[in-house]
Amino acid sequence: MRSRWFIILFLLSSSILAAVLLEGCANIVPPLGGPRDSLPPRIVAIHPADSTLHFNEKKIEMSFDEYVTLENALQNVLVTPTPKVNPIVESRLKTVTVRIKDTLEANTTYVIDFGKAIRDVNEGNPLKNYRYIFSTGNYFDSLEFRGRVQLAETGKTDSTLIVMLHRDFTDSAVFKEKPRYYTRVDTTGAFHFQNLAPGTYAVYAVKDEGGSLRYMNPETLFAFADQPVAINGATQPMTLYAYAEPAPVKAPKAPSTTTTPKKKKDDEVEDKRLRMINSLEAGAQDVLKPLTLTFPDPLKSFDSTKLILTDKAFKPLPYTITRDTTNKIFTLAYTWPLDQEFHLISEKDMAADSLGKSTLKTDTVNFRTMKESDYGSIRFRFNNVDTARHPVLQLLQNGKVMYHYPITGKELMIRRFRPAEFEMNVLYDDNGNGRWDYGIFFGPTRRQPEIVMAIPRKLTIKGNWDNEAEITLK
Repeated sequence: MRSRWFIILFLLSSSILAAVLLEGCANIVPPLGGPRDSLPPRIVAIHPADSTLHFNEKKIEMSFDEYVTLENALQNVLVTPTPKVNPIVESRLKTVTVRIKDTLEANTTYVIDFGKAIRDVNEGNPLKNYRYIFSTGNYFDSLEFRGRVQLAETGKTDSTLIVMLHRDFTDSAVFKEKPRYYTRVDTTGAFHFQNLAPGTYAVYAVKDEGGSLRYMNPETLFAFADQPVAINGATQPMTLYAYAEPAPVKAPKAPSTTTTPKKKKDDEVEDKRLRMINSLEAGAQDVLKPLTLTFPDPLKSFDSTKLILTDKAFKPLPYTITRDTTNKIFTLAYTWPLDQEFHLISEKDMAADSLGKSTLKTDTVNFRTMKESDYGSIRFRFNNVDTARHPVLQLLQNGKVMYHYPITGKELMIRRFRPAEFEMNVLYDDNGNGRWDYGIFFGPTRRQPEIVMAIPRKLTIKGNWDNEAEITLK
């Protein structure tokens, strides 16, 4: 009897203990199903209150209605006027705290722009562009300044740029000092300063990749206003044109001295043979282009008399040939007729490269030129043409200018063109040299970059077709 009661008590105690352990260790899982939470976190309390006058605190606390986190606060949180020491911005549970480490200036309006830094924990919904404002004086600065930044070379925009206002007008300030004010550029290229103090400022835009708020590298995007701007309540919007200087041309590397493994005898002849790659397209030559010959390594010697271009009957034809600076690409120029047969003969010992490879035997490449039906014509019609601005039509593929044509009137006719799809730009070629020129900021004479207008549609040229395109210039 006693053992029976002992077993009952043991089982009852075990059940109670298991229930307690399960309750304490269970994971809290949110209910599944239902619509996704798309609402940003909501502020329920702020201390000190937003838009406080006579501000003299060292800490700002914001409470939210849900758990929040900060995403890349160093990049997303902007403080203006720019402090010498950035504040520390932290999140914990439902609270975001800003600890001010800099000495605040008297009678100054400060703005902390959180951008998209504050997000809820569960879904990552951002509280977009929340601005906390306070003043150390008895008023708020309220002036505004708007504008737009456009990439001068492409006519497009870059939302990673920032616009800066400097009170120091010397050229060196842009790389020595932080700006008084700065703001972001949106996806349309627009910028908007708010709560500015009245004054005159030098205006710049820069791609601030390192977070230094300075123009440190001429190869990064940069823009400048020709004259300082007076912020006085009647300031007109401004367009800045950003450019980047080209990277300096690097000297070609010296040939490698690394020894290669010895080849088997069967491979020696193949290894010593100099390979030449031509630009033919499925054995056909485009009559609008020269024929290019490319070698894997720089040539040490090249005898053009042993490269012979002939017609169908093997009659030699005159041509011109040029080489690039690498001695690897050779361009053969000839006025190609339509739908004709040609032969390109490379004789023995025509060329040798720096690795000891050479043309070991005479070789012949047979090809034809393309037919009229392989091409289409294109007629461009231009509205609002101002030829005094030297407009140039640019046709691009993958961001690279493939063709360019001066616009000298209301129409441009190209009788023969390969079928293709292009992006279109119009370059305003101030100096008439046929290419885009970047700006110059440092030095005795400043120069703005030449401006390119992007055409907001693509051009499709069909083969064996009379194509047309109408473009309105601004």
